[in-house]
Amino acid sequence: MQEHGQAVRSRALAMIREGASYSQVSDQLQVPRGTLGWWRHEERKALRISVEPTHDCPRCEPRVFDHAAYSYLLGLYLGDGHITSRPKQHHLSIFCCDSWPGLIQAAEDAMRAVMARPRVRRRQSTGCTEVKSFTRHWTCLFPQHGPGKKYQRAIVLEPWQQAIVRAQPWPFIRGLIHSDGCRVVNWTTKVVGGERKRYEYPRYFFSNKSDDIRALFTDALRMVGVEWTVLARGADPFNVSIARRASVALMDAHVGPKF
Repeated sequence: MQEHGQAVRSRALAMIREGASYSQVSDQLQVPRGTLGWWRHEERKALRISVEPTHDCPRCEPRVFDHAAYSYLLGLYLGDGHITSRPKQHHLSIFCCDSWPGLIQAAEDAMRAVMARPRVRRRQSTGCTEVKSFTRHWTCLFPQHGPGKKYQRAIVLEPWQQAIVRAQPWPFIRGLIHSDGCRVVNWTTKVVGGERKRYEYPRYFFSNKSDDIRALFTDALRMVGVEWTVLARGADPFNVSIARRASVALMDAHVGPKF
């Protein structure tokens, strides 16, 4: 097979860019049209790599981004999220129970709304789906990332994150409920007029071992006027309960059950 030097390749590509057809260049330079097509493909590929950014991180390249989607994703991350940051492996993972397919889609949608460029895929495990977005820049957006379990280290929002949560508290609350919370229906019986009747009432729970994450949740509840109490599990106050009728109504209007 004939070898073609760099000078021939450069001349061929210049002629194509100037409007010459592959047939004309092939006849003049004695280069197969398939080779010309491959050279042109490689040139276009190199041009795309050189001009297109490799990420769309709004912290590294400041831009307007979806704060509501970020606030929701922050809640998911603090509850059931994890960032892998290794030399050759960088991704954000949100773990979602397969019982809630709407939650799985919502997690993926939020990732794409915050950063559209990174590749996103799902990995199936027993009873759960891991939604993964691949870029090292998730550590820019979630500086709470660090070694060890979240409840074993301090979790403090940076000022720019605090501003987003203050502006978008409901998506943040929804993300935390969708990760480490639930909506349940409790019931009790009461004798009325000599007859025992069953009464049902909904309530919300949020459970997390981290004192800091529970405080972020209850601070957000205060912002929107939701009343809450703490239910201890043994000696540990892991559970935040929302049971008052007006507060449950607010939660139903803005959060609702998982789906």
